[in-house]
Amino acid sequence: MSEFTAIISGAGPAGLAAACLFALDDVKTAVIAPPSVADLRTTALMQPSLQLLKFIGVWTEELKSVSSPLMRLHLIDDTGNLVTAPTLEFSATELELEAFGWNIPLAQLIPLLHKKAEVLGVTFINDISLNAVTDENQITIKTELGNSYSAKILLAADGADSALRNSLGITVENWSFDQSALATSFAHTASHQNISTEYHKSAGPFTTVPLPGNRSSLVWMERPARIEALLKLSDAELAIEIQLETKNMLGRISNLGPRKAFPMRGQRATKFATKRCMVLGEAAHVLPPIGAQGLNLSLRDAAQAADLIISSADPGAETNLQEYDKLRRADVVPRQQMVNLLNRSLLSTMPALSLARAAGLSALANFAPLRTLAMRQGLAPGANLPFAMRG
Repeated sequence: MSEFTAIISGAGPAGLAAACLFALDDVKTAVIAPPSVADLRTTALMQPSLQLLKFIGVWTEELKSVSSPLMRLHLIDDTGNLVTAPTLEFSATELELEAFGWNIPLAQLIPLLHKKAEVLGVTFINDISLNAVTDENQITIKTELGNSYSAKILLAADGADSALRNSLGITVENWSFDQSALATSFAHTASHQNISTEYHKSAGPFTTVPLPGNRSSLVWMERPARIEALLKLSDAELAIEIQLETKNMLGRISNLGPRKAFPMRGQRATKFATKRCMVLGEAAHVLPPIGAQGLNLSLRDAAQAADLIISSADPGAETNLQEYDKLRRADVVPRQQMVNLLNRSLLSTMPALSLARAAGLSALANFAPLRTLAMRQGLAPGANLPFAMRG
């Protein structure tokens, strides 16, 4: 007899969102995860993801007060190539939206999701999942403390190196880039005007995203040696480098936040579901931080899993697993391909790739229907949007 209907391994935003969605529909749910460590990063969540937060009940005034709306997006070609793309300016008003999304601190979002899940009756188990085995009717998870827990369906949301995904025989495709990324935040004297700006440079995008007041978050993708050198700079020295890269558009840079660097890579599970298990979040897909796709994809994983599980007599049935794999693959794969192509076009020394990128961005700048389609697709897929994200 299964102890739970659903078990989620991992307590990141996607896993917690799934737990809340299940509990809202009285699905008996447990989350297995060790205590979380404060995540100092921010994340740009687009409108469908915000609708999900509203549906769950965590898009509160408290969270809004520490977040910032993204009203406009600028793409600036700063490659220095002979042929450059025009500067692209997208406005949320073109889609009759107040904002494309909001830049939200994970240090505030994750505790809110955790608290909501607890209030809704989700069981939290302070442990680490090691492996899982299945039989005809249930899946059983074994943990580091020597315990076993059973359910009708498992959601593996335990990260890019997912132990559960590996134990169930799901392999992954990996690829890498000759890049690392530096993440931090900074204050500036000029207003960001709620504009997120992505500078396309020859070693990758340099992206500033608004925070409340005159402050922005930064993801700076560069060659690994350059990132290592930047990490060794003092705050004052790094502030000067940021000011130079932003062309002084944000004024004087100061008051840098904590820095973190990580290598750029991509990864995708060869199956998104098997043996009474659905894989979501970074256990399913990893991609560079370009175009705000990462966590928005992961939250769609959670919402799609909820649609299938809540409406099913047997959540772990093979038909559910096949449908989840089909729907998520149709969303994830083309977005990964698009992000990879854009990133490689910046890194490549091949003129043909640079010309193709410039031509594509020029078409977006000059052909209104294509601009609208690109903006809508950037927010979410045009079909099969999960119920909780529809608004």
